[in-house]
Amino acid sequence: MKSKLSGLIALAAAIVAGSAVSSHAEDLKFQLTNGTDSVLTRFYSSPTGVNSWEEDVFGDNVLNPGETVNITIADGRTVCKYDMRFEFDEDSNLDTTEDTQDLCELGSYTIHE
Repeated sequence: MKSKLSGLIALAAAIVAGSAVSSHAEDLKFQLTNGTDSVLTRFYSSPTGVNSWEEDVFGDNVLNPGETVNITIADGRTVCKYDMRFEFDEDSNLDTTEDTQDLCELGSYTIHE
């Protein structure tokens, strides 16, 4: 009886471990291109339904007109739909822009005027 119980516990542990591995989040990767004539100074993203923006992805960097950057969102989540917020240089005539995309299916994204 004791060996059957030990076997069941081991089986249950293996199932739990296997499900933990299969639900492990993968990093979301895509290319962001600035298709505007203005400097993109800040880029924020957060999963759809979250009421606040995550930190600025660019940090101290900017994305100049026509430039492309590889973006990796490694937040440990298993969601695909993200809200995105784009802020431009204060001398720009462009307003802050927001969009929602399925980043699991997205290979590249170009922000336009």
